[in-house]
Amino acid sequence: MSEFINFLHEVFSDFGTINSRKMFGGYGIYHDGLMFGLVADDSLYLKADETTKQQFIDKDLPPFEYDKKNKKVKLSYYLAPEEIMMIPMRPLIGLDSHMKPHLVRSQHVKKTIKTCP
Repeated sequence: MSEFINFLHEVFSDFGTINSRKMFGGYGIYHDGLMFGLVADDSLYLKADETTKQQFIDKDLPPFEYDKKNKKVKLSYYLAPEEIMMIPMRPLIGLDSHMKPHLVRSQHVKKTIKTCP
């Protein structure tokens, strides 16, 4: 595990336990089984949805992009604001407004999927 990933465990300690999984040359960052971030080249990107996306854009934080067959593919993950790297985050700067609504919706969807026949 990289030093940066270890650092993120400290950063998110007030948020709760996070897990990281290697994927495609980077890492997925998870909380309660839900991926809310990804790390590429020691940069943290946070999951955005239609409610939170504009907040990242307003701060000039770019989306995560990769090349696929000579085309740029943009994912719904945006570069995390620098202030989120405070150790520990008090009071969860950026995470409350950016992530909690997404996690609540994701948990609802996850529960709904589990209960569907």
